[in-house]
Amino acid sequence: MDWTKVTVYTTTDGIEPVSGRLMQLGITGLVIEDESEFNDFLEETKDAWDYVDEDLVRAMSGETRVIAYVSDDISGHELLAGIKSSMAELNEMNNDGIYGRLEVEVESTKTEDWANAWKKYFHTMEIGEKILVKPQWEELSEPTDRVVFNINPGMSFGTGSHETTQLCLTQLEKYVTDGCRMLDLGCGSGILSVVSLLLGAKEAVAVDIDPNCIDTAYENSDMNNIDRDRYTVISGNVVTDPDVKEIISKHKYEVVAANIVADVIIGLAPAARLYMKEGGVFITSGIIDGRQDEVKEALIKEGFMVVGMERRKDWWSIVCK
Repeated sequence: MDWTKVTVYTTTDGIEPVSGRLMQLGITGLVIEDESEFNDFLEETKDAWDYVDEDLVRAMSGETRVIAYVSDDISGHELLAGIKSSMAELNEMNNDGIYGRLEVEVESTKTEDWANAWKKYFHTMEIGEKILVKPQWEELSEPTDRVVFNINPGMSFGTGSHETTQLCLTQLEKYVTDGCRMLDLGCGSGILSVVSLLLGAKEAVAVDIDPNCIDTAYENSDMNNIDRDRYTVISGNVVTDPDVKEIISKHKYEVVAANIVADVIIGLAPAARLYMKEGGVFITSGIIDGRQDEVKEALIKEGFMVVGMERRKDWWSIVCK
């Protein structure tokens, strides 16, 4: 299998939060290159060294780097999009710049080749009992009675191939009803909100920290013939941004979904409850195995009643009302 090197540029103070977020995405093998630690090591052990290679010193100079490797396949591309989204979220909390620039560098994968990389691995797939996810470049081989979601993945997380997205989609099949309103927190490609509209929702609002998601989500909604007067996509923080809160709070929602990571779900829970209609459902996913009980307890503490938990591989979904 081929692998892609992913480098996040940060600072010494940023190592822990960056590494923590990567681990929440299921990435456990990390390489840390930190100039300050390297210099401290050289100073503490200077009596043992006769010579230090200058190329090594140059390689360790400058910014701190947290390095991960993802597979060069559909799962790896999903994971890379998740890394970019998570670093964008962390950067929202980086007001004083203590975590550095938090830029993500992908070695040997050019942005202009991204679409072709998706085409190599991403194909039409059936999810649950009602949904069929179809990349834009493929044609259906035969008619289907499933709800067809056409997608151009772009650079945003959410194609339907990842277990966390599939967990959400199968729950949306159960809970989206004709005429309901849906709120998608951390929308990525817009897959959850657009599929909700295709399943019969009257309106949907989609929010993401990463501003690039606006174009991607609207492109995907246009591709699926969703009128813009039914679909609103915005960028910002639903907890701290007053403009975002104002737009969202115009309505109450029967269905709220958050396919993110455990810590963000816990942080979003109070806001999600405020935006929900009485009896509404909160569908969460992106919870790595081992943290499901912690998230469950946090949701209950906020006044939710857990009505279902489901696991796929290393990921959990928790549904509550």
